[in-house]
Amino acid sequence: MLKQTSPRLADRMARGDVFSTECPSREVLKHITSTWGVLILIALRPGTLRFSELRRTVNGVSERMLAQTLQQLEGDGLLTRRSYPVVPPHVEYSLTPLGQEAAGQVETLVDWIQDRLPALIGQRKA
Repeated sequence: MLKQTSPRLADRMARGDVFSTECPSREVLKHITSTWGVLILIALRPGTLRFSELRRTVNGVSERMLAQTLQQLEGDGLLTRRSYPVVPPHVEYSLTPLGQEAAGQVETLVDWIQDRLPALIGQRKA
C-alpha cells in the first residue's frame, strides 16, 4: 500500500523539495552531482559519444560504474542511449535538452572549483 502524503507535501513535491526525505529530487541530485555524473554530463556537452569514447574521456571510471551512471542519467531523462544492431555492439550517448541544461549548471560549478583550486587546496593545508 502506498503511503499517503499531505496535500501540502504533494504541492511541494510538484516543484521539488530537496530538503524533504520523500522528495524524488534527492535521487536526481545524487545522480547529477556524483563524481561520475558530473564528468559524464560535461563530457557529453559538446556532442554524442560512444561508450568507449566516454570511458576514455572520463579517465578512471570503471566500465561497470560508467554503465550504471549512464543508466541512472538516462532514467532521469538527461541523456539518450542509441544502440545499433551491429557486431561488435555500437552504442552512442547524447544529452537531452534537460541534460544540456544540467551539464551547463554543473560545468559552472566545475569551472569555479578549477579556478579556485589553489585557494581551496590552501584551505585544506591551513
